Amino acid sequence: MKPLVIEAIERYARDKTQPEPRQLRELEERTHAQMQYPQMLTGRLEGRLLKLLVRLCNPRLILEVGTFTGYSALSMAESLPENGRIVTCEIDPDARDMAQAAFDASPFGSRIELCFGPALETIASIDEPIDFSFIDADKQNYPAYYEAVLARTRRGGVILIDNVLWSGRVLEPADEDTEAIARLNDTIVADDRVENVLLTVRDGVQLVVKK
Repeated sequence: MKPLVIEAIERYARDKTQPEPRQLRELEERTHAQMQYPQMLTGRLEGRLLKLLVRLCNPRLILEVGTFTGYSALSMAESLPENGRIVTCEIDPDARDMAQAAFDASPFGSRIELCFGPALETIASIDEPIDFSFIDADKQNYPAYYEAVLARTRRGGVILIDNVLWSGRVLEPADEDTEAIARLNDTIVADDRVENVLLTVRDGVQLVVKK
């Protein structure tokens, strides 16, 4: 992931954001030590943003598409009400195992259900309204994830989509991943079912609210 903000400003923003709990710092260290693509980890800045948005929205059901090692799910779980739960989807067995171990060790882990397998199948099995979603998985399926999630999101529900600037490559799409992201950004801004803001946080985050 190519930084979109100069390194000194990115570091300043991180340092002036309240720290995550020790467990998440240790999970970040394990991810960097053991996983092939550790840059996929959400990290403090976006993780704390997720935590605050969940606190503001007070959701009962959160859907996450793309668990990776569990950092983002645990960040959101910190702010869940007692009757809230997270359904999170993962297809990589190594990421799944690290995430589940982190959930098992966390006081918030009982609020998280990790579903292993294709995310579209998990989404199709959800039969109650989704209050809040975070999409951060394979980019070519982003348009399909968006439509599937939006259909199950309640009015006023929130959808966050990560990596929507894709290191700036969306300005000149030249591969299938980038084309899918750019196509989704075009869809969202013209979609009269939602309101949105594209935030330049880390690699770009779409903040979408269903009307």
